[in-house]
Amino acid sequence: MVIKMNFDDIKNTADKYLMPTYAHFPAAVEKGKGATLTGCGKKYIDFGSGIGVMSLGAGNEKWLDAVINQLKNIQHTSNLYYNSTVARLAQKLCERTGFSQVFFCNSGAEANECAIKLARKYSFDSYGEGRHNIISLVNSFHGRTLATITATGQEHYHKYFNPFVQGFKYVQAGDIEEFKAACDSTVCAVMLEVIQGEGGVVPTDFEYLREVRRICAENDILLIIDEVQTGVGRTGRFFAYEYAGIVPDLVTIAKGIGNGLPMGACLASEKYGNVLTAGTHGTTFGGNPVACAGALAVLETVDSGFLNSVIEKGEYIKKKLSEIDEVKSVSGLGLMLGIELKTKNAAEAAKLCCENSLLILTAKDKLRMLPPLVISKEEIDEGLAVLKKILTSEVVK
Repeated sequence: MVIKMNFDDIKNTADKYLMPTYAHFPAAVEKGKGATLTGCGKKYIDFGSGIGVMSLGAGNEKWLDAVINQLKNIQHTSNLYYNSTVARLAQKLCERTGFSQVFFCNSGAEANECAIKLARKYSFDSYGEGRHNIISLVNSFHGRTLATITATGQEHYHKYFNPFVQGFKYVQAGDIEEFKAACDSTVCAVMLEVIQGEGGVVPTDFEYLREVRRICAENDILLIIDEVQTGVGRTGRFFAYEYAGIVPDLVTIAKGIGNGLPMGACLASEKYGNVLTAGTHGTTFGGNPVACAGALAVLETVDSGFLNSVIEKGEYIKKKLSEIDEVKSVSGLGLMLGIELKTKNAAEAAKLCCENSLLILTAKDKLRMLPPLVISKEEIDEGLAVLKKILTSEVVK
């Protein structure tokens, strides 16, 4: 029996029984199709896609068919046994990206944990103890586990949970001299984002990325690129690092590859594909065949024509945003956009957008757009109309 709940019922029940780890927007989402969601009698245009997760939007038929067909066969096998769906995804993902081997997990934080462990084991195997430090960038974000939150280069995350994991140090993005100085004999890896998502949708300079790639190669330092938010077509390329013309040693993905099911992955180039051996790393649910079936549908959808459409939609949105006087600047690539406002508070604007049927995110002091990559022009226009209304209103201070 389905129990009908109104918004107040849902909110009060959730607030009573869920740990208060999230500042909820005043909306309940129950159903959806594409970038249009509904719940408790209200319709919403989705400019957030579950924080960059629902790459194919809600109710995508190809994805649904793949997931349902897998569920009819078996929902879980464990990684102690082979499974054809998992094997096919590993093959297609490696062939599509040019990497040699992959480890499947459940989230971006877990993918980054895998990369951290792999880098440190490679260095231990090759050089012995003492070469374990990992450099990350100030203002970065890499997850909320103890290791990945330490890798995150934002001071306000480094509270409450002491002692933190040792072996991380931070440099300013773009300062190549500071980076060179940090690359001493204790460093095994560098971890960075091409666009700092949680840090405010801040792009990393491409020339800086190319120089970092060169220095890492010369010193046998692994370059790990965190594409958890930018990967799988979000920026209009399958990986954002392609814009800089580089290839990392390891790349981590999550969010969009699962289209809503828990899915993460750490991809390794040939030199590093066999570093983690039996017993050195693992996961109970990672590589779940249902999540892998959905990921296969995502991979088959995100082709070159699809990626071109992401770029076109992003440019269209940028043009429309430039016509709103309150918008000071727009950062990002493809459908990963940060909107800097001139006078208004982004968090307050996002809340009012929600109350007016538009779901939009924030990042630092910016509004952040991560809509489903399949969002239609009509949905874009409808959402932008709400955003313009809010940003030109005197209600938002």
